[in-house]
Amino acid sequence: MIVHCCHCLNCQRQTGSAFVVNALIEADRVEVRGTMPQPVDAPRDGDTPPQRVYRCPECQVALFSEYSRTDVWFVRAGTLDDPASVRPDVHIFTRSKADWVTLPDDVPAFEVFYDEPADVWSPAGLERRAALDP
Repeated sequence: MIVHCCHCLNCQRQTGSAFVVNALIEADRVEVRGTMPQPVDAPRDGDTPPQRVYRCPECQVALFSEYSRTDVWFVRAGTLDDPASVRPDVHIFTRSKADWVTLPDDVPAFEVFYDEPADVWSPAGLERRAALDP
């Protein structure tokens, strides 16, 4: 539906990197091969509820996350067969971006989060999102 590049401190801590690239995909469109990943509730800053991160039971790599809804998975682009084919549609939480990361001029960026999906989502992504909320 959309690809986020998140620069928040929580994502930095969870990945041990400067950011994470998540492809937001309807859960029923994702095929899990092998053993179902194990859910782990990861704490987040402040009063925010934990983020459910699903990890490979063998190697413990984070494969995808759930936030407030279970029908959309935030799939870690780095775990895909061709991670280089996934480009961020938007950069979020850039207020905590590492100083050495340079953002491309042609991709929207927000200090925190965007106000409306229509600000950054493609028409096709918005249509898929709307189909989740009958």
